[in-house]
Amino acid sequence: MTKTIAIIGGGPAGLAATELLSAEGLSVTVYDAMPTLARKFLLAGKSGLNITHSEDFARFAERFGNASPRLRPALDAFTPDDVRRWAAELGTETFVGTSGRVFPNVMKASPLLRAWLKRLEAQGVTLKTRHRWIGFDGDGFRLETPDGEITIQPDATLLALGGASWPRLGSDAAWVPWLKDQGVTVHDLQPANCGFDVAWSDIFVERFSGAPLKSVSTTSDAGSYPGEFVISKHGIEGSLVYAHSAALRDRLFRDGKAAITVDLMPGRTQERLARDLARQDAKASFSNRLRKGAGLDGVKAALLRELSKGANRMPAEQLADLIKTLPIPVLRPRPIAEAISSAGGIAWSDIDERYMLKSRPGLFAAGEMIDWEAPTGGYLLTACFATGRAAARGIQNWLSDS
Repeated sequence: MTKTIAIIGGGPAGLAATELLSAEGLSVTVYDAMPTLARKFLLAGKSGLNITHSEDFARFAERFGNASPRLRPALDAFTPDDVRRWAAELGTETFVGTSGRVFPNVMKASPLLRAWLKRLEAQGVTLKTRHRWIGFDGDGFRLETPDGEITIQPDATLLALGGASWPRLGSDAAWVPWLKDQGVTVHDLQPANCGFDVAWSDIFVERFSGAPLKSVSTTSDAGSYPGEFVISKHGIEGSLVYAHSAALRDRLFRDGKAAITVDLMPGRTQERLARDLARQDAKASFSNRLRKGAGLDGVKAALLRELSKGANRMPAEQLADLIKTLPIPVLRPRPIAEAISSAGGIAWSDIDERYMLKSRPGLFAAGEMIDWEAPTGGYLLTACFATGRAAARGIQNWLSDS
Protein backbone atom coordinates (compact mmCIF):
# COMPACT_ATOMS: atom_id res chain seq x y z
CA MET A 1 0.00 0.00 0.00
CA THR A 2 1.33 3.46 -0.94
CA LYS A 3 2.47 5.52 2.02
CA THR A 4 0.83 8.92 2.44
CA ILE A 5 2.84 12.01 3.29
CA ALA A 6 1.56 15.41 4.39
CA ILE A 7 3.60 18.55 3.84
CA ILE A 8 2.22 21.31 6.04
CA GLY A 9 3.51 24.59 4.63
CA GLY A 10 3.90 25.37 0.93
CA GLY A 11 7.00 27.54 0.96
CA PRO A 12 10.44 26.74 -0.48
CA ALA A 13 11.34 24.11 2.16
CA GLY A 14 8.01 22.31 1.91
CA LEU A 15 7.95 22.34 -1.88
CA ALA A 16 11.56 21.16 -2.08
CA ALA A 17 10.68 18.15 0.06
CA THR A 18 7.54 17.56 -1.98
CA GLU A 19 9.50 17.50 -5.22
CA LEU A 20 11.91 14.84 -4.01
CA LEU A 21 9.25 12.62 -2.42
CA SER A 22 6.78 12.77 -5.29
CA ALA A 23 9.55 11.98 -7.78
CA GLU A 24 9.89 8.64 -5.95
CA GLY A 25 6.23 7.85 -6.54
CA LEU A 26 5.08 8.56 -3.00
CA SER A 27 1.63 10.04 -2.35
CA VAL A 28 2.20 13.63 -1.22
CA THR A 29 -0.34 16.29 -0.26
CA VAL A 30 0.70 19.87 0.45
CA TYR A 31 -1.46 21.87 2.87
CA ASP A 32 -1.05 25.63 3.09
CA ALA A 33 -3.05 28.19 5.04
CA MET A 34 -2.88 30.92 2.39
CA PRO A 35 -4.94 31.23 -0.83
CA THR A 36 -1.79 30.63 -2.91
CA LEU A 37 1.51 28.88 -2.27
CA ALA A 38 4.95 30.35 -1.52
CA ARG A 39 3.76 33.90 -0.95
CA LYS A 40 6.90 35.05 0.85
CA PHE A 41 8.99 33.54 -1.95
CA LEU A 42 7.00 35.58 -4.46
CA LEU A 43 7.34 38.76 -2.41
CA ALA A 44 11.11 38.27 -2.20
CA GLY A 45 11.19 38.00 -5.98
CA LYS A 46 9.33 41.23 -6.66
CA SER A 47 12.50 43.31 -6.37
CA GLY A 48 14.75 40.61 -7.84
CA LEU A 49 14.86 37.03 -6.56
CA ASN A 50 18.23 36.45 -4.90
CA ILE A 51 18.14 32.68 -5.18
CA THR A 52 21.66 31.78 -3.96
CA HIS A 53 25.26 33.05 -3.80
CA SER A 54 28.30 32.31 -5.92
CA GLU A 55 31.04 32.59 -3.30
CA ASP A 56 33.38 29.70 -2.53
CA PHE A 57 31.26 26.90 -1.11
CA ALA A 58 33.45 26.35 1.95
CA ARG A 59 32.86 29.99 2.92
CA PHE A 60 29.19 29.79 1.95
CA ALA A 61 28.64 26.83 4.28
CA GLU A 62 30.05 28.81 7.23
CA ARG A 63 27.55 31.66 6.90
CA PHE A 64 25.03 30.05 9.24
CA GLY A 65 26.79 30.71 12.54
CA ASN A 66 26.52 28.06 15.23
CA ALA A 67 24.14 26.03 13.06
CA SER A 68 26.67 25.64 10.23
CA PRO A 69 27.90 22.16 11.29
CA ARG A 70 24.33 20.81 11.51
CA LEU A 71 23.33 22.33 8.18
CA ARG A 72 26.48 21.21 6.36
CA PRO A 73 25.27 17.72 5.28
CA ALA A 74 22.09 19.22 3.81
CA LEU A 75 24.06 21.95 2.02
CA ASP A 76 26.61 19.43 0.73
CA ALA A 77 23.73 17.53 -0.86
CA PHE A 78 22.20 20.64 -2.47
CA THR A 79 24.85 23.27 -3.10
CA PRO A 80 24.44 26.72 -4.68
CA ASP A 81 25.54 25.19 -7.99
CA ASP A 82 22.78 22.60 -7.60
CA VAL A 83 20.28 25.42 -7.00
CA ARG A 84 21.29 27.02 -10.30
CA ARG A 85 21.06 23.73 -12.18
CA TRP A 86 17.66 23.02 -10.65
CA ALA A 87 16.37 26.46 -11.69
CA ALA A 88 17.72 25.98 -15.20
CA GLU A 89 15.88 22.63 -15.48
CA LEU A 90 12.69 24.56 -14.72
CA GLY A 91 13.45 27.04 -17.50
CA THR A 92 14.96 29.78 -15.32
CA GLU A 93 18.54 30.66 -16.23
CA THR A 94 20.52 32.64 -13.65
CA PHE A 95 23.37 35.13 -13.56
CA VAL A 96 25.90 36.29 -10.98
CA GLY A 97 25.59 39.94 -9.95
CA THR A 98 28.50 42.20 -9.08
CA SER A 99 28.13 41.33 -5.39
CA GLY A 100 28.32 37.60 -6.07
CA ARG A 101 24.61 37.15 -5.51
CA VAL A 102 22.76 34.93 -7.98
CA PHE A 103 19.53 36.06 -9.66
CA PRO A 104 17.21 34.70 -12.35
CA ASN A 105 17.78 36.41 -15.70
CA VAL A 106 14.14 37.57 -15.58
CA MET A 107 14.71 38.72 -11.96
CA LYS A 108 11.20 37.63 -10.91
CA ALA A 109 10.13 34.61 -8.83
CA SER A 110 6.80 33.97 -10.52
CA PRO A 111 8.00 32.13 -13.69
CA LEU A 112 10.14 29.80 -11.58
CA LEU A 113 7.31 29.10 -9.14
CA ARG A 114 4.81 28.42 -11.93
CA ALA A 115 7.14 25.91 -13.55
CA TRP A 116 7.88 24.32 -10.18
CA LEU A 117 4.20 23.85 -9.31
CA LYS A 118 3.52 22.48 -12.79
CA ARG A 119 6.24 19.87 -12.24
CA LEU A 120 4.79 18.91 -8.84
CA GLU A 121 1.31 18.47 -10.26
CA ALA A 122 2.74 16.35 -13.09
CA GLN A 123 4.34 14.16 -10.42
CA GLY A 124 0.93 13.56 -8.86
CA VAL A 125 1.15 16.00 -5.94
CA THR A 126 -2.12 17.25 -4.43
CA LEU A 127 -1.98 20.94 -3.52
CA LYS A 128 -4.52 22.19 -0.99
CA THR A 129 -4.65 25.91 -0.17
CA ARG A 130 -6.70 27.53 2.58
CA HIS A 131 -5.96 24.51 4.76
CA ARG A 132 -4.57 25.84 8.03
CA TRP A 133 -3.01 23.57 10.63
CA ILE A 134 -4.63 24.31 14.02
CA GLY A 135 -3.02 21.70 16.28
CA PHE A 136 -2.73 18.03 17.08
CA ASP A 137 -5.50 15.50 17.62
CA GLY A 138 -3.77 12.50 19.15
CA ASP A 139 -1.68 11.06 16.32
CA GLY A 140 -3.50 13.25 13.79
CA PHE A 141 -3.36 16.85 12.64
CA ARG A 142 -6.34 19.19 12.79
CA LEU A 143 -6.83 21.42 9.77
CA GLU A 144 -9.20 24.32 9.27
CA THR A 145 -10.52 24.27 5.69
CA PRO A 146 -13.13 26.17 3.66
CA ASP A 147 -15.48 23.22 4.26
CA GLY A 148 -14.89 23.02 8.00
CA GLU A 149 -12.42 21.32 10.30
CA ILE A 150 -10.86 18.01 9.30
CA THR A 151 -8.28 15.67 10.86
CA ILE A 152 -5.62 13.93 8.80
CA GLN A 153 -3.40 11.03 9.87
CA PRO A 154 -0.69 10.49 7.23
CA ASP A 155 2.12 7.96 7.50
CA ALA A 156 4.67 10.80 7.77
CA THR A 157 4.36 14.57 8.09
CA LEU A 158 6.73 17.43 7.40
CA LEU A 159 6.20 20.79 9.07
CA ALA A 160 7.60 23.63 6.95
CA LEU A 161 5.70 26.61 8.33
CA GLY A 162 8.48 29.20 8.43
CA GLY A 163 9.40 31.43 11.34
CA ALA A 164 7.65 34.61 12.44
CA SER A 165 8.64 37.25 9.90
CA TRP A 166 6.00 38.63 7.51
CA PRO A 167 3.07 36.93 9.30
CA ARG A 168 0.58 38.36 6.81
CA LEU A 169 2.15 36.04 4.23
CA GLY A 170 1.62 32.98 6.42
CA SER A 171 4.66 32.68 8.71
CA ASP A 172 2.94 33.58 11.98
CA ALA A 173 4.59 31.07 14.39
CA ALA A 174 1.20 29.80 15.58
CA TRP A 175 2.85 26.37 15.76
CA VAL A 176 5.14 27.24 18.67
CA PRO A 177 2.80 26.39 21.60
CA TRP A 178 1.56 23.19 19.92
CA LEU A 179 5.08 21.82 19.58
CA LYS A 180 6.02 22.94 23.08
CA ASP A 181 3.01 20.99 24.37
CA GLN A 182 4.53 17.93 22.68
CA GLY A 183 7.73 18.40 24.68
CA VAL A 184 9.66 20.00 21.83
CA THR A 185 12.22 22.65 22.81
CA VAL A 186 11.55 25.83 20.84
CA HIS A 187 13.95 28.72 21.30
CA ASP A 188 12.34 32.15 21.26
CA LEU A 189 11.86 33.52 17.75
CA GLN A 190 13.69 36.79 17.19
CA PRO A 191 14.05 39.20 14.26
CA ALA A 192 16.94 38.54 11.88
CA ASN A 193 18.10 40.63 8.92
CA CYS A 194 16.25 43.56 10.41
CA GLY A 195 16.52 47.28 11.03
CA PHE A 196 17.04 48.92 14.41
CA ASP A 197 15.49 51.77 16.36
CA VAL A 198 17.68 54.80 17.06
CA ALA A 199 16.82 57.79 19.24
CA TRP A 200 16.91 60.40 16.45
CA SER A 201 15.89 63.95 17.15
CA ASP A 202 12.64 65.13 15.56
CA ILE A 203 14.42 67.60 13.30
CA PHE A 204 16.85 64.95 12.04
CA VAL A 205 13.96 62.59 11.20
CA GLU A 206 12.04 65.40 9.51
CA ARG A 207 14.97 66.30 7.27
CA PHE A 208 16.64 62.97 6.58
CA SER A 209 14.15 60.11 6.98
CA GLY A 210 14.55 57.97 3.86
CA ALA A 211 17.99 59.37 3.01
CA PRO A 212 20.62 56.81 1.95
CA LEU A 213 24.06 56.89 3.55
CA LYS A 214 26.25 55.89 0.60
CA SER A 215 29.89 54.82 0.32
CA VAL A 216 30.42 54.06 4.00
CA SER A 217 31.87 51.18 5.96
CA THR A 218 30.29 49.69 9.09
CA THR A 219 31.73 47.65 11.93
CA SER A 220 30.31 45.53 14.76
CA ASP A 221 31.07 42.17 16.36
CA ALA A 222 30.13 40.70 12.97
CA GLY A 223 33.13 42.37 11.27
CA SER A 224 33.48 45.29 8.85
CA TYR A 225 31.51 45.70 5.62
CA PRO A 226 31.36 48.45 2.97
CA GLY A 227 28.16 49.60 1.30
CA GLU A 228 25.21 51.81 2.13
CA PHE A 229 22.18 51.93 4.41
CA VAL A 230 19.15 54.13 4.94
CA ILE A 231 18.09 56.52 7.67
CA SER A 232 14.50 55.71 8.60
CA LYS A 233 12.03 57.53 10.82
CA HIS A 234 12.64 54.82 13.41
CA GLY A 235 16.39 54.33 13.02
CA ILE A 236 18.47 52.52 10.41
CA GLU A 237 17.57 50.01 7.67
CA GLY A 238 19.11 48.34 4.66
CA SER A 239 21.37 45.49 3.59
CA LEU A 240 24.45 46.93 5.29
CA VAL A 241 22.57 47.03 8.60
CA TYR A 242 21.20 43.51 8.07
CA ALA A 243 24.78 42.22 7.83
CA HIS A 244 25.23 43.28 11.46
CA SER A 245 21.75 42.49 12.77
CA ALA A 246 22.56 39.21 14.54
CA ALA A 247 25.61 40.70 16.25
CA LEU A 248 23.76 43.86 17.32
CA ARG A 249 20.71 41.91 18.51
CA ASP A 250 22.84 39.50 20.55
CA ARG A 251 24.90 42.29 22.12
CA LEU A 252 21.72 44.14 23.10
CA PHE A 253 20.48 40.97 24.77
CA ARG A 254 23.81 40.36 26.49
CA ASP A 255 24.84 43.89 27.53
CA GLY A 256 21.68 45.96 27.24
CA LYS A 257 23.36 48.30 24.76
CA ALA A 258 24.98 48.10 21.33
CA ALA A 259 26.27 50.34 18.58
CA ILE A 260 27.21 50.03 14.95
CA THR A 261 30.36 51.99 14.07
CA VAL A 262 30.37 53.92 10.80
CA ASP A 263 33.34 55.10 8.76
CA LEU A 264 31.90 58.07 6.89
CA MET A 265 34.96 58.40 4.64
CA PRO A 266 36.44 54.93 4.05
CA GLY A 267 38.51 56.27 1.16
CA ARG A 268 40.65 58.53 3.38
CA THR A 269 42.90 57.67 6.29
CA GLN A 270 42.45 59.28 9.69
CA GLU A 271 45.84 60.98 9.29
CA ARG A 272 44.93 62.56 5.97
CA LEU A 273 41.55 63.71 7.29
CA ALA A 274 43.26 65.32 10.29
CA ARG A 275 45.71 67.18 8.03
CA ASP A 276 42.96 68.34 5.66
CA LEU A 277 40.75 69.52 8.51
CA ALA A 278 43.63 71.30 10.25
CA ARG A 279 44.24 73.39 7.12
CA GLN A 280 40.73 74.86 7.20
CA ASP A 281 40.10 78.43 8.34
CA ALA A 282 39.09 78.29 12.00
CA LYS A 283 36.72 81.20 11.38
CA ALA A 284 34.81 79.30 8.68
CA SER A 285 31.51 77.64 9.54
CA PHE A 286 31.61 74.04 10.70
CA SER A 287 29.64 73.01 7.61
CA ASN A 288 32.25 74.57 5.33
CA ARG A 289 35.12 72.98 7.25
CA LEU A 290 33.48 69.56 6.97
CA ARG A 291 32.74 69.98 3.29
CA LYS A 292 36.14 71.36 2.25
CA GLY A 293 38.30 69.43 4.70
CA ALA A 294 36.55 66.06 4.81
CA GLY A 295 34.20 66.01 1.84
CA LEU A 296 31.21 65.65 4.14
CA ASP A 297 27.88 67.31 3.52
CA GLY A 298 24.20 66.43 3.44
CA VAL A 299 23.13 63.46 5.52
CA LYS A 300 26.70 62.48 6.45
CA ALA A 301 27.44 65.88 7.97
CA ALA A 302 24.03 65.92 9.64
CA LEU A 303 24.61 62.47 11.12
CA LEU A 304 27.91 63.62 12.58
CA ARG A 305 26.18 66.60 14.19
CA GLU A 306 23.28 64.46 15.40
CA LEU A 307 25.47 61.97 17.22
CA SER A 308 28.18 64.29 18.54
CA LYS A 309 26.85 67.63 19.67
CA GLY A 310 30.33 69.00 20.40
CA ALA A 311 31.90 67.94 17.10
CA ASN A 312 32.25 71.56 15.91
CA ARG A 313 34.61 72.31 18.83
CA MET A 314 36.84 69.25 18.40
CA PRO A 315 40.49 69.57 17.35
CA ALA A 316 41.24 68.21 13.87
CA GLU A 317 42.68 64.89 15.03
CA GLN A 318 39.75 64.09 17.29
CA LEU A 319 37.23 65.10 14.62
CA ALA A 320 38.99 62.95 12.03
CA ASP A 321 38.86 60.00 14.40
CA LEU A 322 35.13 60.56 14.92
CA ILE A 323 34.51 60.68 11.16
CA LYS A 324 36.27 57.32 10.83
CA THR A 325 34.63 55.66 13.85
CA LEU A 326 31.23 57.26 14.41
CA PRO A 327 29.13 55.05 16.73
CA ILE A 328 25.37 54.84 16.17
CA PRO A 329 23.79 53.52 19.39
CA VAL A 330 20.84 51.23 18.64
CA LEU A 331 17.95 50.79 21.05
CA ARG A 332 16.25 47.59 19.85
CA PRO A 333 15.60 45.58 16.70
CA ARG A 334 12.55 46.50 14.69
CA PRO A 335 9.54 44.19 15.29
CA ILE A 336 9.85 40.64 14.01
CA ALA A 337 6.87 41.15 11.69
CA GLU A 338 9.03 43.59 9.69
CA ALA A 339 12.15 41.41 9.60
CA ILE A 340 13.29 39.61 6.47
CA SER A 341 13.72 36.41 8.46
CA SER A 342 13.76 35.13 12.02
CA ALA A 343 16.21 33.46 14.36
CA GLY A 344 15.28 30.87 16.97
CA GLY A 345 12.91 27.95 16.51
CA ILE A 346 13.06 24.20 17.11
CA ALA A 347 16.26 23.29 18.95
CA TRP A 348 18.70 21.14 16.98
CA SER A 349 18.99 18.89 20.03
CA ASP A 350 15.35 17.89 19.50
CA ILE A 351 15.87 16.87 15.85
CA ASP A 352 17.73 13.78 14.69
CA GLU A 353 19.98 13.50 11.64
CA ARG A 354 16.89 12.75 9.51
CA TYR A 355 15.23 16.04 10.54
CA MET A 356 12.67 14.08 12.55
CA LEU A 357 11.45 15.32 15.93
CA LYS A 358 12.81 12.97 18.56
CA SER A 359 9.71 13.29 20.73
CA ARG A 360 7.28 12.45 17.92
CA PRO A 361 8.36 9.74 15.43
CA GLY A 362 7.08 10.35 11.92
CA LEU A 363 6.99 14.13 12.33
CA PHE A 364 9.73 16.09 10.55
CA ALA A 365 10.65 19.78 10.29
CA ALA A 366 12.55 21.89 7.78
CA GLY A 367 13.29 25.49 6.83
CA GLU A 368 12.98 28.48 9.15
CA MET A 369 11.11 26.53 11.82
CA ILE A 370 14.49 25.21 12.98
CA ASP A 371 16.91 27.32 15.03
CA TRP A 372 19.28 28.77 12.44
CA GLU A 373 19.70 32.09 10.70
CA ALA A 374 21.60 33.39 7.72
CA PRO A 375 22.55 36.76 6.25
CA THR A 376 20.84 38.11 3.15
CA GLY A 377 22.43 37.15 -0.13
CA GLY A 378 20.70 33.91 -1.11
CA TYR A 379 21.87 31.96 1.94
CA LEU A 380 18.45 31.72 3.57
CA LEU A 381 16.68 30.46 0.47
CA THR A 382 19.38 27.92 -0.36
CA ALA A 383 19.26 26.47 3.15
CA CYS A 384 15.45 26.25 3.00
CA PHE A 385 15.73 24.24 -0.23
CA ALA A 386 18.49 22.10 1.27
CA THR A 387 16.76 21.33 4.58
CA GLY A 388 13.52 20.52 2.78
CA ARG A 389 15.31 17.99 0.61
CA ALA A 390 17.22 16.60 3.61
CA ALA A 391 13.96 16.11 5.48
CA ALA A 392 12.50 14.36 2.42
CA ARG A 393 15.39 11.90 2.44
CA GLY A 394 14.82 11.45 6.18
CA ILE A 395 11.16 10.67 5.57
CA GLN A 396 12.10 8.09 2.93
CA ASN A 397 14.57 6.43 5.28
CA TRP A 398 12.14 6.38 8.19
CA LEU A 399 9.29 4.94 6.09
CA SER A 400 11.53 2.22 4.74
CA ASP A 401 12.61 1.28 8.27
CA SER A 402 9.15 1.39 9.85
